[in-house]
Amino acid sequence: MDKRITVAIDGPAGAGKSTLARRIAAKLGFLYIDTGAMYRAIALWAIRLNVELSDMHRLEQLAEQATIDFLPGESSILLNGEDVSVPIREAGLGEAASKISQIPAVRRALVKRQRELGLGASIVMEGRDIGTIVFPEADVKIFLDALSEERAERRARELDLPAEIVAPEMEQRDRRDRTRAEAPLVQAPDAIYVDTTGMSLDEVESALLKIIRERTSNGKERTH
Repeated sequence: MDKRITVAIDGPAGAGKSTLARRIAAKLGFLYIDTGAMYRAIALWAIRLNVELSDMHRLEQLAEQATIDFLPGESSILLNGEDVSVPIREAGLGEAASKISQIPAVRRALVKRQRELGLGASIVMEGRDIGTIVFPEADVKIFLDALSEERAERRARELDLPAEIVAPEMEQRDRRDRTRAEAPLVQAPDAIYVDTTGMSLDEVESALLKIIRERTSNGKERTH
């Protein structure tokens, strides 16, 4: 049996983590895990239950009780058996997820689940602390980045909002992610830095696949 491979992709919002991790996982036949979606799922559940995002004890309970799964070969996330891939992308969920991600107990609960997911298959996992906290021994660590202006423009297109509205919110989130006490966003010392500014998705995908192949013995593309 081939060795299970863990590819960790970290970086700030708008760097292209989700799109590229999904494409890389599909090419290699690995399981794609979007850790940001896990925090969004907990935020969605909390909002549905009218739980205040400042209620750390209740949010910890939700994180520990939640059953979160990802479907192989797809980008769907299941929360307690429900496909919440669409509702977690609604306006405001990203901000809510960023706030609850600062709660240490919530992070511990979800990191435990993330590690469990990585035990059963070769994975491409993306987030903000994968190479530093979740899988510090990952086979491949990549830190994706881009100029803040370009990241804001990408997110604005994704949300269909003006860049001038998105940019301040992204700057605030960047600051919160980088300065939080629990698992701040930092580049792992052994991660490969990839600046995606001005690059197309195809160009970045090719660069990442090259990195993965160079560092693994069986990182071959799936041909069918």
